[in-house]
Amino acid sequence: MTTAADTAADESIHVTVLELRWEAAGVVSVRLGPEDGALPGWEPGAHVDVVLPNRIVRQYSLVESAPDLRWYRVAVQLDPESRGGSEYIHRFLRPGQQVRVRGPRNHFPMPKHGPLVLVGGGIGITPLLAMLRSAQAHSRPWSLHYGGRSRGTMAFLPELEPYRDRVRLWPSDETGLPPLDEIVSSAGHDSTILACGPGAMLDAVGAAVARSGIPEERLQVERFKARPRPPTVDAPVLVRAARSEREVLVDENTSLLDGLLRAGVRVSSSCRNGVCGTCEVAVLAGVPDHRDDVLTQAQQAAGASMLVCVSRAVGGEVTLDV
Repeated sequence: MTTAADTAADESIHVTVLELRWEAAGVVSVRLGPEDGALPGWEPGAHVDVVLPNRIVRQYSLVESAPDLRWYRVAVQLDPESRGGSEYIHRFLRPGQQVRVRGPRNHFPMPKHGPLVLVGGGIGITPLLAMLRSAQAHSRPWSLHYGGRSRGTMAFLPELEPYRDRVRLWPSDETGLPPLDEIVSSAGHDSTILACGPGAMLDAVGAAVARSGIPEERLQVERFKARPRPPTVDAPVLVRAARSEREVLVDENTSLLDGLLRAGVRVSSSCRNGVCGTCEVAVLAGVPDHRDDVLTQAQQAAGASMLVCVSRAVGGEVTLDV
């Protein structure tokens, strides 16, 4: 992907809505460009925070950009339970309006080498479209399995047409659900499976990988919503903010993020559900109790960072680089 001078991940950039285009029923793509200059470079799998005029912040995967980075394109599916993000974009956003973007960030990176098996469901096609274009440009083996309720609800079908020999569509009203066990078992020994879509689909892909005996590290997933978790009884946590030179006692009913913010410690945040990665901070001492859906199992085991919007600390103490 073409690169430009890096911009700090939490630095806000004013951009203009250049184009809105319907990609499928309930899915609109938005092309965003700065007044002048280029946007930051990015790699497939990256997302940006979009700060809307109603002050709501949402994360959207990058579908593509201009070769000279004069614009980004994202796609937004209307969520029936929208709290003002997708609903605002679908109902009120118009060409010529200004919004702000932050990022890009990438917690769903495409591996540098080896064949790729891409599994997408619904709006989960967005990061995978960027990945397959990159793989194709670099002559890497890849295949895509793309499911949805019907062809009418599946975005970017015309853009996938040139790759039809590598793409298998699974509109459930025609084919039923994708045969995930078959898809997973057919992956080569050196392939990486990258999956993005509804939580139930991702859980099913994970179960298929477990049944196949394929090593878990060969599966990478990106979730748009946090997995349901059983209720827990938490204890207070003493957070030492090393750079801010503060100690903050966070009670059992308050997230570490909110405790730090109330104490005047600056931490970037967005989703507050452990799925976007914005609030990831480095851990200098202590053992995190990870509860996010961003860090891989290896990253969680290493304990070098944590997402303070949902995670806590084993033993009730942690020192953070904030």
